[in-house]
Amino acid sequence: MKSFSTVLSRLLVILFISFLGCKNETSKDTTTKEAAQVLKDFTQYVNPFIGTSNFGTTNPGPIAVRGMANVSPFNVAGPKNLPLEKDSRWLSTPYINENPFLTGFSHVNLSGVGCPELGVILAMPTTGSLETNHLKYGSTYSEENATVGYYTNKIDKYNVKVEASATTRVGVSKYHFPAGDANILLNLGLGLTNEEGAMVKVVSSTEIEGMRSVGSFCYYKPEEAYPVYFVARFSKPADKFGIWKKPRTYTGVEADWMTYNAETRIKENYTKEVIGDSIGAFMRYKFDKPSTVEMKIGVSYVSIENARENLEKETADKSFDEILTDTKKEWNTHLSRIEVEGGTANDKTIFYTALYHTLIHPSTLNDFNGEYPKMKTRETLKTDGTRYTVFSLWDTYRNLHQLMSLVYPEQQSNMVKSMLQIYDESGWLPKWELNATETTTMVGDPAGIIITDTYLKGIRDFDVEKAYEAMKKSATQLENNPLRPGIKDYIEKGYLTTTTVHSGSVSTTQEYNVSDFAIAQLAKVLDKKDDYKTFSERAISYRKLFNKEFNLLRPKNDDGSWVTPYNPEAGANFEKNLGFIEGNAWQYTFMVAHDTKGLKELMGGDTPFVNRLEDVFDKNQFDMANEPDINYPFLFNHIKGQEYKTGQKVSELLKKYFKNTPDGLPGNDDTGTMSAWAVFSMMGIYPVTPAEPKYAITTPVFDKITIRLNNKYYKNSQLVIKGGGNKKGKIKGVKLGNTNIKGFFINHSDLVKIGTLTVSNKQD
Repeated sequence: MKSFSTVLSRLLVILFISFLGCKNETSKDTTTKEAAQVLKDFTQYVNPFIGTSNFGTTNPGPIAVRGMANVSPFNVAGPKNLPLEKDSRWLSTPYINENPFLTGFSHVNLSGVGCPELGVILAMPTTGSLETNHLKYGSTYSEENATVGYYTNKIDKYNVKVEASATTRVGVSKYHFPAGDANILLNLGLGLTNEEGAMVKVVSSTEIEGMRSVGSFCYYKPEEAYPVYFVARFSKPADKFGIWKKPRTYTGVEADWMTYNAETRIKENYTKEVIGDSIGAFMRYKFDKPSTVEMKIGVSYVSIENARENLEKETADKSFDEILTDTKKEWNTHLSRIEVEGGTANDKTIFYTALYHTLIHPSTLNDFNGEYPKMKTRETLKTDGTRYTVFSLWDTYRNLHQLMSLVYPEQQSNMVKSMLQIYDESGWLPKWELNATETTTMVGDPAGIIITDTYLKGIRDFDVEKAYEAMKKSATQLENNPLRPGIKDYIEKGYLTTTTVHSGSVSTTQEYNVSDFAIAQLAKVLDKKDDYKTFSERAISYRKLFNKEFNLLRPKNDDGSWVTPYNPEAGANFEKNLGFIEGNAWQYTFMVAHDTKGLKELMGGDTPFVNRLEDVFDKNQFDMANEPDINYPFLFNHIKGQEYKTGQKVSELLKKYFKNTPDGLPGNDDTGTMSAWAVFSMMGIYPVTPAEPKYAITTPVFDKITIRLNNKYYKNSQLVIKGGGNKKGKIKGVKLGNTNIKGFFINHSDLVKIGTLTVSNKQD
């Protein structure tokens, strides 16, 4: 007879399998082994405070996997002596670890971005008399803690304990009030950006609905603002409720308005819709003993009705604790796709927090019923799978989507399909898409790079001919091309000039080169021979900008002459440079991983190449927070006898920049790009060349890494990487299965087919 514990364990496995079967595409196609494995608690290794300082711009608030809703503490709208006043880059996040002044909890946010947007629908519990000025009702806070799917603190001024969790489209909060007068404020005037327009209506003593305008990411086209809708529902009926409005110019008391002060007008028991810029709503309670109120806020980019349906379908009659349990289970399921063994507790926390950050963006755009707003026109469309948004592609084409293809291919498939939906709706692939708007932030034409890389890795359940058509359109259309400004010069000269664009002529040329390389690789597989030849030639046109005087890239004028005088160091740290976007010649010259052989020849061979690459590090020109050079450490693998430097550099960078502390990221996480770098590097493999399905090998941090593969896309059920134990990164040898391999690169197809990679280390 089986023991009770054995029977219970099997029952739990069955329950987990049933749980997985009810999830959307982000949890489909998992194996029975994964369902059993998820019984281990991988969420214990996630520290949501990593990246909340040092401009990491993450926040510790709860979010579901790829969630639309995110309940973040909002502490960047306080007195002027806060750290954010010292640097405007703080304005792109709702939360900074050092800031002590809380003004509420925002419910839609971005993670790890470098430009302000969202941070709206702020809720704030207070006690005593009603105050609607956030500088007056704001408070310090203490007893702060966060784990996966959960955040809590105590608001000192009111002695109110706050707990928060979230489902995909609903933020859930639990307020523990002391006895006496209590208030819950919904402030629609606060946010990270200043789009005008909001609406609020108190539906009943337990429900508020409304809308807030957003949409000026990086202060881009504020005239194209769009709405985010919400419905807030409260577990206890309010004794009083109402709205407030701060007029642009105060003209005195108006009919049926109660004057609260010289700035704000308040109306109690008011159930009419109110429109304005600085408006809000409130629920007031009078508790004769300490009491708890749970608040659920459903959000939608389609309608109030959908926001209400999202709330009802995802939370129904579930309590806060039940929602928290479900959210943690979902996170644990996804984090369990990779199991690491060995390493320190800090190593595991850094690793799993990084993996956690890669599962935030791209995030869900469609509602529970499948509806989402169409690009530009925002009319309502419907999807069968998940429609993703937040495509920060200049960042994520370099590594995040490669990680998704390996570990979460079902998500990556739907991300590509979302890109193709965007093409159908707007006529163009996305560049930096956000909530069905194209911000055109940054440069290049990155979507096709991701599509090719995905297809070449064997994820092919999308319309590849349509994808190729879209990629070729952006590479050939000369007029009104939003993805490739200056394309006429690029095609005719092979490069952009300082006349073609105001800045970034060299780096933009390089980005077009990488995209053309991707088109060539896909053309080759699709047997489009002429296109393969054409785009292969275009992919190496950066060579015309290589300057032997500096042994670096250098911008050219319209007449073909070199820009003179020229300082290759200019442009770092966001300084302006005619040749480069957010960087300089040192940080871009080696960003031609698709043509490393060609670059070596331009520099004079292996020795000059490796010396110049070493100069980048020795002269402090390497910028770990800057995407163009994050693959530099892995380029030493191309030079026989110098491969050990890859392991050394990667180990040094991991130790220096990735820590189990709030400042534990090198800078903006860039919607998971820096975190993806850490995940790959700690596993000992890195996708050094975008749109080429191979990995550079370095020393794993852990003794054993087990990736549970999705059997729909990969025949093996798992991939095991063995290694670690040498912090200096020196490699003795590499085996694929039982076969020794030469060199320090490995093809994706071989890796997932054989299923075991062993990296042997030299011991000091």
